[in-house]
Amino acid sequence: MADLITVEDPDDPRLRDYTGLTDVELRRRREPAEGLFIAEGEKVIRRAKSAGYEMRSMLLSAKWVDVMRDVIDELPAPVYAVSPELAERVTGYHVHRGALASMQRKPLPSAEELLSTARRVVVMESVNDHTNIGAIFRSAAALGMDAVLLSPDCADPLYRRSVKVSMGAVFSVPYARLESWPKGLDTVREAGFKLLALTPHEKASPIDVAAPQNLERVALMLGAEGDGLSTQALVAADEWVRIPMAHGVDSLNVGAAAAVAFYAVAGPGR
Repeated sequence: MADLITVEDPDDPRLRDYTGLTDVELRRRREPAEGLFIAEGEKVIRRAKSAGYEMRSMLLSAKWVDVMRDVIDELPAPVYAVSPELAERVTGYHVHRGALASMQRKPLPSAEELLSTARRVVVMESVNDHTNIGAIFRSAAALGMDAVLLSPDCADPLYRRSVKVSMGAVFSVPYARLESWPKGLDTVREAGFKLLALTPHEKASPIDVAAPQNLERVALMLGAEGDGLSTQALVAADEWVRIPMAHGVDSLNVGAAAAVAFYAVAGPGR
């Protein structure tokens, strides 16, 4: 059973995992280096726990202690009970969901490991907006994608904002980082995948014409918001595909485009 500890000092060193959560640059450096990430809200905490992530501690406002009682009773990790005001002073923002957990990261698998058993893979290049990362993972989980591969400069899927937007879907879809870019795409092709680059370019084939749902193994490449895929990535692709659009709209937010493309790649009833 976890220890329930009331904390009244925002500078208590036991709360260090939760300090400065709104300082994006600080947390980007700290969390991977220290092997932790933050799960926010009851559902996300439970999903992280169910996915096998070890809990380091929980930070709860008083009214959430009873809600999380079953989790508290199962865990050896300390649980810090604090007032909403103290939580805000520690984290830097009002913790609307009243429950945070510091979780231990797991070692990432290699791209080769994921590709050996996957058929439908997402490849992201330079997607560094945490909201987009979370939205893409949520759609990937919902629409049957098997794995996600990230270029070296993609944002961290386990950053708090990504986890929150994905509603914990980052725990459901395995992911790995390619060690180099675009050289790492050779690994994907050698594993038998056809590389499809999603782009609004007029030379791209409509995605329904390309019929990716009929291919044995597909890797769908997505670029960052605004810039899209780089020239290097487009050259490395086997085929360019686009989502046909109406009313003069030339592109979609990458999160929305990903959801449409995942449905086309996986096929109905996947």
